[in-house]
Amino acid sequence: MKELDLKKEPIVKLIKKFAIPCVISMIVAALYNIVDQIFIGWSDAGAYGNAATNIVYPFTVISLAFALLIGDGSAALFNLSLGAQAKEKANKSIGNGLILLIFVSIILTIIGIVFSKQILGIFGGNPNEIKCYNFAKDYLRILCYGLPFYIIGQGLNASIRSDGSPKYAMGATIIGAISNIILDPIFIFVFDMSVKGAAIATIIGQILTFITSIYYFRKPKSFKVNKESIKLDKEVCKKIVSLGLASLITQIAIVIIIAVTNNLVEKYGYMTIASSGVAYGVVTPLAVIGICMKVFGIVVSIVIGVSLGGMPIIGYNMGAGNIERVKKTIKYILITNLIIGIIAFVLFEFFPIFIISIFGSGNSKEYIEFANYCLRIFLGGIVFTCLIKSMAILLQSMGSSLKSTILSLTRDVIFFVPAILLISFISHNVVTMLWSAIVADILAFVTGIILLKSEFRKIEK
Repeated sequence: MKELDLKKEPIVKLIKKFAIPCVISMIVAALYNIVDQIFIGWSDAGAYGNAATNIVYPFTVISLAFALLIGDGSAALFNLSLGAQAKEKANKSIGNGLILLIFVSIILTIIGIVFSKQILGIFGGNPNEIKCYNFAKDYLRILCYGLPFYIIGQGLNASIRSDGSPKYAMGATIIGAISNIILDPIFIFVFDMSVKGAAIATIIGQILTFITSIYYFRKPKSFKVNKESIKLDKEVCKKIVSLGLASLITQIAIVIIIAVTNNLVEKYGYMTIASSGVAYGVVTPLAVIGICMKVFGIVVSIVIGVSLGGMPIIGYNMGAGNIERVKKTIKYILITNLIIGIIAFVLFEFFPIFIISIFGSGNSKEYIEFANYCLRIFLGGIVFTCLIKSMAILLQSMGSSLKSTILSLTRDVIFFVPAILLISFISHNVVTMLWSAIVADILAFVTGIILLKSEFRKIEK
């Protein structure tokens, strides 16, 4: 990565250079889960299979959270160190990050295998829903064997991108996703392996991404991985964790949302009556909310991709003391993500049935009705969500990990969880509780504006 690129090249050109491959990488990464959901929805497993993947999905997000904690933290420290001309520290940020990824991946794999029953229970898995529960158990067990490849592959992606190779990072992710897309129908329909087949196809894709990412480390552009750089440095590790904490919180917040929502669905699903006079039950809301979260994840992936694309530019110029370029980069990123949010809002509000039909056919009237409510209400504040997610990453890129973490917590934990618990407790209704998302979006957006303005005042002094 040439020094002049980040200091003097037009900002829009730099954002395109870094953001476009990053957006594609993030979308493709999100497709790992959404593709499984689509093919499972069209298989004999149907809504039961989709509900099962929704139960397992939070553990996958936890794995991604730790991958991003270390990966994004390493990348942020790498860029800040390069901007400050601290070459040795830049090398250590990548080397230490790699070792931390290996440790974390092993620990999470062991946890997933040993405590599978407890994990399913936490995220809404009910043994009394036998068919759904068995699908979830099979899906989780198989995915656990591929966790090290998934965590390390995703974690290294940020380092590769920050080394000035966003296209390579994109390619590593695309290889795995294309493999998953091709193998999903083969294992699910041809080999008749249902949910198990989807999990196996996912693991193979993750292995290919891992191999491609590791291969890059043979000849990186701006760092060296050697005995000195992989030797764990306490201060470097602490900085990696602090800079990557916002990424961890962002993902863990998603886990909390799903866990709380799934358990409320289990509690109030049979108490909520559809217009047909039949209760929604548990499987239908679990399947639909799972699909909504995956669709939501696609939009957020685009927003995060755009925001992460600005991370090398912001981090480098912050380190170099070039504040005007930092502010211009942030402006362009926020405007872009605002447009993305508006487009998503229009799709969710006016075409909900079309979106839900992608994930299978032959669903009940109750299923379609709840899906319509879920997309239009639960995702109704998507414009605010896009800006909130973007501002959190921008604050992280500026080195303000505390403010970034606070903002990440506000929308998904501080505001959403109390709102959904209060609304569901009062209404005992799984449709009414969907409004909690919009309440959280508006309050968190206001918080984000305040935090970003305060950070601008700080760096201008």
